[in-house]
Amino acid sequence: MPSITTELEITPLILTYNEAPNIERTLQKLTWAKQIVVIDSHSDDETLKILDAYPQVRVFQRKFDSFAEQCNYGLSKIESDWVLSLDADYRLSDELVLQIKMLTEDPNIDGYRVPFQYCVFGKPLRGTLLPPRKVLYRRVKARYQDDGHAHQVSIEGNLTMLSASIYHDDRKPLTRWIWAQDRYMIIEAKKLIETPEKELSFGDRLRKTKILAPFVILVYCLFLKGGILDGWRGWYYAFQRTFAEILLSLHLLEAELSR
Repeated sequence: MPSITTELEITPLILTYNEAPNIERTLQKLTWAKQIVVIDSHSDDETLKILDAYPQVRVFQRKFDSFAEQCNYGLSKIESDWVLSLDADYRLSDELVLQIKMLTEDPNIDGYRVPFQYCVFGKPLRGTLLPPRKVLYRRVKARYQDDGHAHQVSIEGNLTMLSASIYHDDRKPLTRWIWAQDRYMIIEAKKLIETPEKELSFGDRLRKTKILAPFVILVYCLFLKGGILDGWRGWYYAFQRTFAEILLSLHLLEAELSR
């Protein structure tokens, strides 16, 4: 990727914990950045060694408490006006890098949403459950909050869309994915149980039934999102998402039956 010069002063922000299978691909698309801030939750694999090979990377280690707190801590370490917030398994498409290059300062815009494409073993799927996300924004306008097992950024001001994609390209072993999903679904179950029914979205109400959501997700991924046309990669993704919903149902049942 040739170096690019942007009018906007942008610092990528990345969270890491044992991301050796992914972080190299993420960094390879960020060589244009003068500085990259990484908040590492004390990785004990090759992550730090890979990060050390990129001179523009600044690593800050912090014990993990929540995704939102890690991100907010990262914002405090950034001095540039703009932040490009990424997970360690996100990979910028070449088209997105060029779009970022073409951005100019506009006082009426405070952030950009970017569409996502999910990859299975490096190959993008036709459609996934991932909506566009706010990943590029003015630092002073941003603040993160936890949302179940995930996190979201609130941005004061006006947002617009970029057309080029980010690839979600996680290549950690399946056993690590299952471990992470189990942790996530414990938090999701707690959120669903403690949130008043009227404040839950339609999707969360569906998940709370414990029976319908896994079947709906399987059909949605395979047919409405076209996963069946992606062959076994599409089935792999559909099985992953269905399994995650089954885990959630089990944790909801565990919480109810143990009262």
